[in-house]
Amino acid sequence: MLFYRQYFENLKNMIANQEFSQRRHQLMSMMPNNSIAILSAPPEKSRNRDVLYPYRQDSDFFYLTGFLEPEAVIILIPGRESQQYFMFCRDRNTEREVWDGRRAGPEGARLNYSADDAFPIEKIGEILPRLLEGRGKIYYSIGKNCSFDSFLTEQLEAKRGSAGSTSSPKDPFTNLDGLLHEMRLFKSIAEQQIMQKAASISARAHCRAMKKCIPGIYEYQLQAEIEYEFVMAGAASPAYSTIVGGGVNGCILHYVENNSKLKDGDLVLIDAGCELQNYAADITRTFPVNGKYTEEQKLIYDIVLEAQVAGIAACSSNKTWDQPHEISVKVITQGLLDLGILKGELSELIETKKYSDFYMHRAGHWLGMDVHDVGDYKVNEEWRLFQPGMVTTVEPGIYISPDNINVDKRWRGIGIRIEDDVLVTSNGPNVLSSDAPKTTQEIETFMASK
Repeated sequence: MLFYRQYFENLKNMIANQEFSQRRHQLMSMMPNNSIAILSAPPEKSRNRDVLYPYRQDSDFFYLTGFLEPEAVIILIPGRESQQYFMFCRDRNTEREVWDGRRAGPEGARLNYSADDAFPIEKIGEILPRLLEGRGKIYYSIGKNCSFDSFLTEQLEAKRGSAGSTSSPKDPFTNLDGLLHEMRLFKSIAEQQIMQKAASISARAHCRAMKKCIPGIYEYQLQAEIEYEFVMAGAASPAYSTIVGGGVNGCILHYVENNSKLKDGDLVLIDAGCELQNYAADITRTFPVNGKYTEEQKLIYDIVLEAQVAGIAACSSNKTWDQPHEISVKVITQGLLDLGILKGELSELIETKKYSDFYMHRAGHWLGMDVHDVGDYKVNEEWRLFQPGMVTTVEPGIYISPDNINVDKRWRGIGIRIEDDVLVTSNGPNVLSSDAPKTTQEIETFMASK
């Protein structure tokens, strides 16, 4: 239990208000003085009747504020000496707080979230037109919150039609994502620390699954063990739907049913990561249900592992984002060729993408507040270079369909993916998720020690 206590002690306020303030000022420094930025929190969503899904704040909104409540809007106005950051949020309400939990209210928005001024959300229709006055460019991401899209459009139409109002362009909107998502791509020291903790918790969860796995257990029981570890360590939820695919289910990339019994002699592929303080981890391990790989499983596994290790090594400042994928394709294609699963010349197999029958996804994606995080992969149509502060996954795989009659029967139904979270640093790649055993020998030894 000491592990859990240590984590609880470090969970609060890992990102200081000062950092949220610096983010807002960095964003405003890139905006012209006649502009305004508007962000709205997403609405709560109904699960069924009067039951709501657990609320999760929009990542962009949280990135600039740290504010977790629904029914909120922030306004950023550059070019002012003061009164640059406004928040509209739910007012304090004793009766509703008894039922639904505490609210910050406008006073809390000022005191705890550093808003220059804050107002009840009901006042936005009255105050927003005054804030929009003289602002020729509106940074706003249309399509995330349809109800607020409509409200904002109505406000602008009313402003345009009102007598004596300052003329404004027909389409004043500029997508905020371009500026904000480039900022989010580079993780601060505080963000890196959270992501390291999220990866460590998730690695422990994978270790727990390996220890608990025996033939006859159900996939959902391993899912429960993994998510137990998340919650016990202070992570509110999985960062995405946990994948536990036993046997042929490991050949389904986004398998989430998790309702099959695990069989002696099969592999189980687990793709699972927690979300800690709105930051995601994303780890995949594939291990034998009975603790011992068969010869065929080991041969395929070692190809994937070689591809993954080589891909991780390419996550450095002088490499492009696409190079881990290119390397993994070459290693996997050569490995399948060596085993006779593919036939032909290596260069031709790669050029014609014959490998994609067995390896049909890319080798990774950005990771951060979203599990498939924001940020462009190309700049001016060219793959961008890795830079310190970026975090990517590296996750090659081989999936041999049980229905693939073009390969020898002994290979069919083997699905293997290995995934780690990698922080790019000036000293090379830092594997945040290295606590989870990865080689076949490490996994077999670890599982034998339960």
